[in-house]
Amino acid sequence: MQSRLPRILIMMGVSGSGKTTVGRLLAQQLDGRFIDGDDLHPPENVAKMSAGNALTDMDRWPWLETIAQTLVAEAAVHGRVVGACSALRRRYREHLLTSAGEDIRFIHLAGSQQLISDRMAERAGHFMPATLLASQFATLEPPEPDEPVETHDIGVPPADIVARIVQANVSGASGAL
Repeated sequence: MQSRLPRILIMMGVSGSGKTTVGRLLAQQLDGRFIDGDDLHPPENVAKMSAGNALTDMDRWPWLETIAQTLVAEAAVHGRVVGACSALRRRYREHLLTSAGEDIRFIHLAGSQQLISDRMAERAGHFMPATLLASQFATLEPPEPDEPVETHDIGVPPADIVARIVQANVSGASGAL
């Protein structure tokens, strides 16, 4: 089996789109490591979002740099790494690419605001309140065709999304990714 995937993949999309769930499953399928960008936020960012305040670009730049550096370091050790990062704006995706200094494939998990709102209402223990979802959709710049992004609809089970990602990026009948 020949993989067309670079060694770094980033699940992107608004909060509640399933980046962590799909990312963990994909990393497992690819025998790679999963890194959740939420775990790399500095305490100030978490406190700000927990209080219902959206992050500014000044809040995001250092966090994006940390994500890129962490993904590169983990890929050097583990070979393949799947990260989760909202990467809502094109310039954020470009910053991640530049900071990583290597190819990255973004997997955009896309769904309706209503579907994601419903999912967020059911999850517990996350610092991102559902009240910030509208600001996430307002910030989202859908990927352009010239970006290294593939988009997948989240209206299907996470395992099906993973199967579609693998099917779209792997050719051949057997072997390792």
